[in-house]
Amino acid sequence: MASSDRIMTLEEVAEYLRLKPQTIYTWAQEKRIPAAKLGKEWRFKKSIIDRWFNQHIDDRFNEFKEE
Repeated sequence: MASSDRIMTLEEVAEYLRLKPQTIYTWAQEKRIPAAKLGKEWRFKKSIIDRWFNQHIDDRFNEFKEE
C-alpha cells in the first residue's frame, strides 16, 4: 500500500495536522473532515486528508497566491 493510500486513525490524523484528537472527532461527526466510521472507530485516508487540507489552505489564502 502506497503511503498516500494509508488508512489513519483519529489520533494519527490529529498528530499529522497538529490538532487535538477531540477537534478531529468533532469535525468527523459534523462531516467537516472526510472520514469513515467503522463500528465505533473513525478512519481517514491520508490522500483524501491531504487533498482536503490543501483545498482549505487554497480557499483561505487565495488572495496571497501568485498569479
